[in-house]
Amino acid sequence: MNIIFMGTPEFAVECLDILVKSNHNIIAVITSEDKPAGRGQKIKISEIKKYSIKNKLKILQPRNLKDYDFLNEIKLLKPDIFIVVAFRMLPKILWKIPQKGTINLHASLLPNLRGAAPIHWAIINGLKETGVSTFYIDENIDCGQVIEQKKVSILENENTGELYNRLKKIGALTILSTLEKIDTKGFKSIKQIESKENLKAPKLNRENTKIDWCKNSNEVHNFIRGLNPYPSAWTSINENKKILKIYKSRKYSSSLKAKYKPGTIIMNKNTLLISTGSGLIEVLELKMEGKKMMNNIEFNNGFKSLNKTNLS
Repeated sequence: MNIIFMGTPEFAVECLDILVKSNHNIIAVITSEDKPAGRGQKIKISEIKKYSIKNKLKILQPRNLKDYDFLNEIKLLKPDIFIVVAFRMLPKILWKIPQKGTINLHASLLPNLRGAAPIHWAIINGLKETGVSTFYIDENIDCGQVIEQKKVSILENENTGELYNRLKKIGALTILSTLEKIDTKGFKSIKQIESKENLKAPKLNRENTKIDWCKNSNEVHNFIRGLNPYPSAWTSINENKKILKIYKSRKYSSSLKAKYKPGTIIMNKNTLLISTGSGLIEVLELKMEGKKMMNNIEFNNGFKSLNKTNLS
């Protein structure tokens, strides 16, 4: 098939790579514009653009996806299909162009976890299973007819970074099998079944990445691993309002008899504990605002004065 691929981040590179190495023809790659980023505001190019330059693929970086000249160029390329992986919302005038439709790869078992951050929210919600879905793009975000799904078990203490790395490989293989399925005579896609039980996966921001210490220890632990390595779960120290980012924790079976207010730091020899609404968690890796990443022992040695301090 003649394919136009659309994507931006590293997650999409695995999919593009497997297509380049297949018997399909990548006639163009559409990715985000180059943008200034970081303290120095240096121009940053997307991971997909880096890969495309290296592999001498035709690159398009439109500012406006409805631009007449851009749309005309796409039509002249005569694509059989568009494949979209972690890009942006497409206007109908664009996704209706290819004869075989426009398919998207989403990192969840749709219709569960529709939204911008499905991998994070799968772990935050304590799910035991997630996966990837390919589906036809239509007018509503993440709501099109499903073509294929692959299930994946979430490991007990797996974080988002680890699950991300597994899903990008599985997603790439699913893209290939999806193309085979589309070319199969009699193939039919499946309508997504709506349910009130379906979880959402909204975009992450400062408000929804703050730790709620009133939740139980299991929920807090899932929240921390669900936001590791990025953007990270955070809390603030009541004493000085400094931000504390927590990257790694584990469940802790407590023999402590004292009852602590949720969010209390408890330094116990080489152990760093924090109380929750029900139970304790043990913190293993964290970062104080303005400081380097520390393990629990380094934190206890450097911040002894914070013992029994409350977090909020």
